[in-house]
Amino acid sequence: MAFQPYTPKPITDIFTADTDVDRRKCHRTVPMRVLALGLGRTGTASLRTALKELGFTDCYHMMSASVENPPDCLMWQDAFAAKYDDEGEFGREQWDQLLGHCQAVCDWPAVAFAKELIQAYPEAKVILTTRDVDSWHASTMRTVDWRVNDPELRFVALWDWGAGLYQPMLRKFWDVFFKGDFKKYGKEVFHDYYAEVRSLVPKDNLLEYRIGQGWGPLCEFLEVSAPEGKRFPHTNDTDGFVDRCRARNRAQMYNILFRGFMMGGGIMATLLSASVTWYRFGSRLSAFRS
Repeated sequence: MAFQPYTPKPITDIFTADTDVDRRKCHRTVPMRVLALGLGRTGTASLRTALKELGFTDCYHMMSASVENPPDCLMWQDAFAAKYDDEGEFGREQWDQLLGHCQAVCDWPAVAFAKELIQAYPEAKVILTTRDVDSWHASTMRTVDWRVNDPELRFVALWDWGAGLYQPMLRKFWDVFFKGDFKKYGKEVFHDYYAEVRSLVPKDNLLEYRIGQGWGPLCEFLEVSAPEGKRFPHTNDTDGFVDRCRARNRAQMYNILFRGFMMGGGIMATLLSASVTWYRFGSRLSAFRS
């Protein structure tokens, strides 16, 4: 759903450190220099850290919307509505509002707008991170596809401010980009997407890059010096992804319980606590039975 109004973060959300910047009131403050348009799970979190180390600050990533500033999801929903539902417009002005504080962008959901971003920022260099499609698909199934379908996240999103902004946007992105079935269409979309980006970018402005190549090709392409004595970053590994997401769920559940206590007293908090406990027990029982 597009054009939802911005609402500030509740003061009772003390268990999460999210900011609540309304991007619709922002504008571009730094030039967009890098469009890193490889699909998520191709090393985009490591690339984000590397680009920031090289001075490209800030670098937008899905984490910017999921755990840093959830109101960004409102503008992403506007962008999805404009592209996929023919509702409203989303052009350079809106991209500058959403991404105006960033010199680089990577990961999803930005990849759903590769063509639009290339048109909006033709002066930016384009990096296409990639990896073997089978290992990428397996990794994504265990991480982001799991997160999209995480029943705890769906439940928390009914009550928590940040989750309520993020989960609908994530679901919309996954459905429109992967044709409603990542397991079935993921590899097909992977191949089609990379072919499309290659067709859109002049070869001299495109770096196809694997994270294992390190600083050399990246710094040469961006015309910057490699950091002395620093190893290339490796972050957001598959093994820790689920644990981090579940920790986020717990923090948001604590927000819900604390708000219930402050607004409705002990009885409300008890009811919410019982609801959360019963829901989590029911989800695990269903998983055990299946």
